[in-house]
Amino acid sequence: MNRVLIAGISGAGKTTMARALERRLGLPRHELDALHHGPGWTKRPEFESDVDGFSSAPRWVTEDQYHSFLDDLLWERADTVVWLDLPRRTVMHRVVRRSLAHAVSRKELWNGNRESVRDWVDPGHPIRWAWSQHERKRTTTLELIGRHPHLTVVRLRTAGQARRWLATVGAPGAAGRP
Repeated sequence: MNRVLIAGISGAGKTTMARALERRLGLPRHELDALHHGPGWTKRPEFESDVDGFSSAPRWVTEDQYHSFLDDLLWERADTVVWLDLPRRTVMHRVVRRSLAHAVSRKELWNGNRESVRDWVDPGHPIRWAWSQHERKRTTTLELIGRHPHLTVVRLRTAGQARRWLATVGAPGAAGRP
C-alpha cells in the first residue's frame, strides 16, 4: 500500500482512516477538503494542480472526493482503495455528531471557514448529502472499482471491521486484507 485512496460517503470515517494510515505506514496524507476550500467556501483555483502534483508522487493517502473536478485521476494513480461501506445509521450518527461539534465550537475548518447550523439547510451540506447520496455512493464506488481492476480493494462494512483491519496494517507479516 503506497498510494491509498479512502472511499466512502460523508461521515464514513475517510479522514480518520487516512490519518491512521499516515501514522501506521508513514504515508504522506493530503486532505482534499483543505486543498479544495478557499476562503468563503470557494474552490481554490490551484485545487486540480495541487492534486495532480501530490498524486504523481510514489507514496500518499487521501480521501475519495471531488470526482466532478478530478474525474478518475486518483483512482487511476492509486494502488489500493480502502472502501468504508458503512451502514447509513452509522454514517448519519457520525456526520450529525461531527457537524454539531463543528457548529458549536466554531472551530476553523479550512482557510478561515467555519460551519454553522444555518449551513445545514444547504443540500450539499454533509448531513443532507450523506442521507440523500448513501446508496448512490455505493453504486458509484462499485462502478469505479469495475473500471479500475488494477486496484487492491479492501471493503469494510462496519466500524468494528474497520478497526480490526486497521489493527493489522503495518504489523509484521500482515496481509492488509479484512
